Amino acid sequence: MENTIPNKLPVIFIMIMMLAASGLVSCSKQADLRDKPNFIIIFADDLGYGDLGAYGHPTIKTPHLDKMAQEGQKWTNFYAAASVCTPSRAGLLTGRLPVRSGMCSDKHRVLFPNSKNGLPTSEITLAEQLRKAGYKTACIGKWHLGHHEQYLPVHHGFDHYYGIPYSNDMDRIPGGGYLEYFQDHDAIKTEDFNVPLIRNTDIIEQPADQNTITKRYSEKVVSFIRENKNQPFFIYLAHNLPHIPLFASEEFLGKSRRGLYGDVVEEIDHGVGKILAALKAEGLDNNTIVVFTSDNGPWLLFETHGGSAGLLRAGKGSTWEGGMREPCIFWGPGRIKPAVVSEIGSTMDIFITFSKMAGVPMPDDRIMDGVDLGPVLAGNGTGQRKSILYYRGTKLYAARLGDYKAHFITQGAYGMHGKKEVHSPPLLYNLNHDPSEQYDVAEYHPEIIRQINELVKEHQSDLIMGEDQLADRN
Repeated sequence: MENTIPNKLPVIFIMIMMLAASGLVSCSKQADLRDKPNFIIIFADDLGYGDLGAYGHPTIKTPHLDKMAQEGQKWTNFYAAASVCTPSRAGLLTGRLPVRSGMCSDKHRVLFPNSKNGLPTSEITLAEQLRKAGYKTACIGKWHLGHHEQYLPVHHGFDHYYGIPYSNDMDRIPGGGYLEYFQDHDAIKTEDFNVPLIRNTDIIEQPADQNTITKRYSEKVVSFIRENKNQPFFIYLAHNLPHIPLFASEEFLGKSRRGLYGDVVEEIDHGVGKILAALKAEGLDNNTIVVFTSDNGPWLLFETHGGSAGLLRAGKGSTWEGGMREPCIFWGPGRIKPAVVSEIGSTMDIFITFSKMAGVPMPDDRIMDGVDLGPVLAGNGTGQRKSILYYRGTKLYAARLGDYKAHFITQGAYGMHGKKEVHSPPLLYNLNHDPSEQYDVAEYHPEIIRQINELVKEHQSDLIMGEDQLADRN
């Protein structure tokens, strides 16, 4: 029988071209979009370095995060951009030190419900960056970069927002001392905090039911994955917890040996498991990178209702290691080589790393403070980051260069301020030998102090500080 298929090729070709022109057949651009990796950032609030099973906690069970660490990369020298909420989140989303955007202050360290301002529109967020490459974007959870409509996520590159716009302890119903109120947790009800739950720009629930908020956030992420599985997406999931006050759903309440704090962390871990399962069910696990980390260290003021920095010194609000060094796990089967990574990394590095993976050019009209982690994640290169700058408000308190960290100023953790001390010469610690910062070795290494001073001098030589966005209140 004569083969007639070649005679039909011109007709088939014409039909394909017509369908492509009408948008019914995927064009090369659509194929390119599908090849781009998806990104999910899961950002805990006030989670300490020592609060996950993979980082050594003896009684908090985090099987899903532990598995992420086993299948991906567990970083042991990874830092938040700041030691409190607002500047830390600004650093993550812009890839820049908060002092450059004005999202830090010596007057009010974070934004409050009566704050006037938010993240300036002149800043470029990671969501805006990835939208240039055709990504669908969602912010789910805590924002804390401005609660007025013009500052909400949908005006900073996110297609969708669902969450509480600031910390979950704000808008507290008057009555009782702050410290005593949180120590007597039996007296705390979710209705005692009049925080709003917002969808895009509309308040849909007030007060938000915080008993179920962790569960609902995770469910929203799963829904977004399923709805956008045929195009690249970026999801920023920023949990309001385990920031105090602590709440957990009925399924997890009273289940952890660590008490209520453990209940909260274990529910977050359960949500991570649901998200990873959804990626696998949709066949997206080999084309998605998930990052889990925290905005700053534990709020030590609240004792067992706060977390643990493990072997690190101090906690939230301080520039000791416990305030800014965080657990960090990168997961991405086929894209990330499993390892325990002792290279230095920062949340500010995620902007450039994801931009390069998505094929988006970096902004050339501003100073960026991140480095590309891609070679380390892929297992074919060494880390580019050699230093960390530790700001408290607008003041540089400490700097790390390689193994060594110099403290120019020290002060206690958030709510436990203690005495502010200026050190000349600075305190010096070898963080690889002494991660707990107990043994000052300044007298033995004057040459290291000179090198760190040069690093600071170079940084400050071209530093243009942004206008303080946190000081003004109604």
